[in-house]
Amino acid sequence: MTNLSVEAIAQIEQPLPGAPDNWKRFFSFSTDHKVIGIQYLVTSFFFFLVGGIFAMIIRGELITPESDLVDRAVYNAMFTMHGTVMLFLWTFPVLLGLSNYLVPLMIGAQDMAFPRLNAVAFWMVPVFGSILMASFFIPGGPSQSGWWAYPPVSLQNPTGNLINGQFLWLLAVAISGVASIMGAINFVTTIFRMRTTGMTWFKMPVFVWTVLAAQIIQLFGLPALTAGAVMLLSDLTFGTSFFDPAKGGDPVLFQHFFWFYSHPAVYVIILPVFGVFSEIFPVYARKPLFGYKVVAVSSLIITGLSAIVWVHHMFASGTPSWMRMLFMATTMLISVPTGIKVFAWVATIWGGKIKLTTAMLFGLGALVMFVFAGITGVMLASVPVDIHVNNTYFVVGHFHYVIYGATVLGIYAAIYHWFPKMTGRMYSEGLGKLHFILTFIGTNACFFPMHPLGLQGMPRRVASYDPEFAFWNVIASLGGFLLGMSTLPFILNMVGSWVQGEKAPKNPWRAIGLEWLVSSPPTVENFAELPIVISEPYGYGKDEPLVSNPDELEVAHATN
Repeated sequence: MTNLSVEAIAQIEQPLPGAPDNWKRFFSFSTDHKVIGIQYLVTSFFFFLVGGIFAMIIRGELITPESDLVDRAVYNAMFTMHGTVMLFLWTFPVLLGLSNYLVPLMIGAQDMAFPRLNAVAFWMVPVFGSILMASFFIPGGPSQSGWWAYPPVSLQNPTGNLINGQFLWLLAVAISGVASIMGAINFVTTIFRMRTTGMTWFKMPVFVWTVLAAQIIQLFGLPALTAGAVMLLSDLTFGTSFFDPAKGGDPVLFQHFFWFYSHPAVYVIILPVFGVFSEIFPVYARKPLFGYKVVAVSSLIITGLSAIVWVHHMFASGTPSWMRMLFMATTMLISVPTGIKVFAWVATIWGGKIKLTTAMLFGLGALVMFVFAGITGVMLASVPVDIHVNNTYFVVGHFHYVIYGATVLGIYAAIYHWFPKMTGRMYSEGLGKLHFILTFIGTNACFFPMHPLGLQGMPRRVASYDPEFAFWNVIASLGGFLLGMSTLPFILNMVGSWVQGEKAPKNPWRAIGLEWLVSSPPTVENFAELPIVISEPYGYGKDEPLVSNPDELEVAHATN
């Protein structure tokens, strides 16, 4: 203790963010990035369950060819709300939660660059989440315009009221955009300016690289969607004519605003999951990450290419032939840096001493799902195939293999991997593996049938369909119900383990990384003595230490 400063001793004596007697911190306006990270995680998982309920009702409707479960207008509204909730209130916030918790720890910082801005950005999530949910129950909601809110359909106001469901929906999207831009500024500044001594660019963990790449996309792409939502809101409310064709506006212009961000948004979502793969596979294969520097740089290449692919969503919108060819080529080109990553992960796993923990199982499952999604994505990049399956369930199936198969399974892998660090408790491997089995089977059973359905011509967003599509829809619905059930062992595991689980050691997985040098859970300001990094972050099988001052760090944490 004699080597510690008064400030360090005071830090050690403060309650830990994840301690059972300190649960009230998670309901406060905390500026601790770890508390904010967990607030994001828990809040987003609540909305994940809400979006999942919408999905199960949709699959319940589609288990029979007739429209016999809910009213068609309600079905359309649920379809819109399912997509919007899952994107804006689940995937984006949950990844922000992981990034908030991990990035400062991984780069040796004591907090984010702008802690108060970080807290404000989180508390905007329940605000726009409440507004978004209210739009479902208020007349004139976004039932017909879909989650993309294309005009002129989204400009129709059957109620004649200023405040209607479509208005609230657009307002929520605009607020979400502002909150995400605030978060992006914070992350980019933190990574550029807050790295500890010795943490050069090529000593940063790949997860930090992927978060940086994703948040750069937010900075250049999200203003387009936010501006488009504000302009559409103005058309709907104040009678302007940006997108109203009856007044000389251009509805296709909105599609450009929308997709300029909304396709790169897929990379905003998947890039941090790529970072999770790069952190998890070396740990449970006990090997260094293959091609570390190439894997890191490929994230920024994906960021650059993501800005020139959006028009492939508009191949059926009267797009000129030259533009179709150009964006077909750029869309296919983005598979190159992505393929490099996949090769590196397989090479990392190959020949390793693999330990099939729950986190590793989810990581491997997510990788398999992503490879399949990549194959169908290259198919959709081809103009003839895209036009043939446009607006069919083939597109829905491909999208869900990316967003659910790869992303959600990757998020689960991250939660299981860092759960002991966040809570100071170990989880049940038995419940975790049961969760994986149910999720893996349910995901494939639900989303694979959508591919043959789309190739046969079944359109998306329909409540009734030709009986020839019944077989695959029954399988998809049963898979959807299984996915809903799969969350039960996860909830039981997380809640039960956090409350009564076995206490976790500082580094239960024998992993390499600055976050594993601190206590579980970390103290308020993370490091009593800031680490000095001297080697790359994936030294498995090597004798090189990660930091030059591990003894000082050990003294601080032994007291906890």
